[in-house]
Amino acid sequence: MSFQDFKKLDVWLFARKLTNSIYTVTKEFPSSEQFGLTNQMRRCAVSVTSNIAEGCGRNTPKGTLVFLYMSRGSLFELETQLYIAFDQNYIDEIFFNTIDEEIQTSKKLLNGFINYFKKQEDGK
Repeated sequence: MSFQDFKKLDVWLFARKLTNSIYTVTKEFPSSEQFGLTNQMRRCAVSVTSNIAEGCGRNTPKGTLVFLYMSRGSLFELETQLYIAFDQNYIDEIFFNTIDEEIQTSKKLLNGFINYFKKQEDGK
């Protein structure tokens, strides 16, 4: 499979699932957060999937890694925002645990993908 066919990659599919979860849970946030935490969490989630896709469109491992690292950074940012949402009682513990698990799985898949491209880059 070509990496340009990113829509078949587990790492992208799972990140897409996470993005949908974030959109679902943030629908319940207070309207006062529409341009704050709601917007920020959605942007981070979209950034994860978008950067995986953009990285797959690059011609070199180094070019791909730049976008995969941005995607990973967005996952860490999203994780922090999840804690903030929980601390503000915008989500209950069940939603928190479910989404946190999705974030951790996304990190593992993304780290595996990053390691693949690091090996490709080192094999020059």
